[in-house]
Amino acid sequence: MCRFLAVVASEPTRFALTLREAPRSLAHLSHEHPDGWGLAAYDDDAGRWQLDRGTDRAAHCPRFAQIAGQLHGQLLLAHVRQKTVGPTRLENSHPFARGRWAFCHNGTIKDTDAVRRRTSAARLAEVEGDTDSELLFAALLTALDAEGLTPDRAATDADEAARRDAVCRVTGELAEELRVLAVGAFNFLFSDGEMLLAHRFGRSLFVLARGPRDEVRSERRIAIDAELTTEWTQRRRAIFVASEQVTDEPWREVTEGSLLRVDRRPVRAAQGDASGPRLARDAGPELVLVDGEILSRRSG
Repeated sequence: MCRFLAVVASEPTRFALTLREAPRSLAHLSHEHPDGWGLAAYDDDAGRWQLDRGTDRAAHCPRFAQIAGQLHGQLLLAHVRQKTVGPTRLENSHPFARGRWAFCHNGTIKDTDAVRRRTSAARLAEVEGDTDSELLFAALLTALDAEGLTPDRAATDADEAARRDAVCRVTGELAEELRVLAVGAFNFLFSDGEMLLAHRFGRSLFVLARGPRDEVRSERRIAIDAELTTEWTQRRRAIFVASEQVTDEPWREVTEGSLLRVDRRPVRAAQGDASGPRLARDAGPELVLVDGEILSRRSG
């Protein structure tokens, strides 16, 4: 088992609260998941992921503490590992990244042969570690390769809208196929920096959406007698997806077999504009339920 977290925000955001300081932060969860850690933040200017990984327990790793305290951006994937397949080594620490794609997994694939049969020789050659997780990532990329969906962002906003829809369709089809085959437990986070896909099968998954209408707190309780000052603006929108509820806010549980999509910059049709959909660059992240259900709110 592992634990992971994704954050998609409308403006550059510091991630220290959910990585180090919250009562169920990734650092705290590493006490039970000691076999490595990884942080991937998407660099919008460079068009690539800033990826940092380690093999120590995150809570006891000075490098994790330093990076987690400084890391900021608009899209984050974070992971702490409890090994089930593959030894503790850097190549087996999540997230994994290939070009503009990054991936985290929580669960255990028992039928790796079924996943391997759905993976191209080219993608198998890219696998560096020993995990079932990296193999699943390679299978997802193979499915996207087959439909020409792995290159960089489309040239026009209309094409980008179609590309995102196609990525969701292909990802959902492969996930459904693997669920039917009962290959094992595979919650995952899968992102190209513009869009996050989150899937639940076999492990818990929760989502939290925050927006301008929500109560904005400059301080939040992290223990019975402790308050933490946080940086949060009235303009900021953010969506969090995590294995556990990491703060004291109203998280919602995602049902088994569900696939979520979060667009960092939603694509919308401009009112009165016949030229087609355009990126709503100032709208902030938007949550779309591709398949499944999100249950009513739960308090942390």
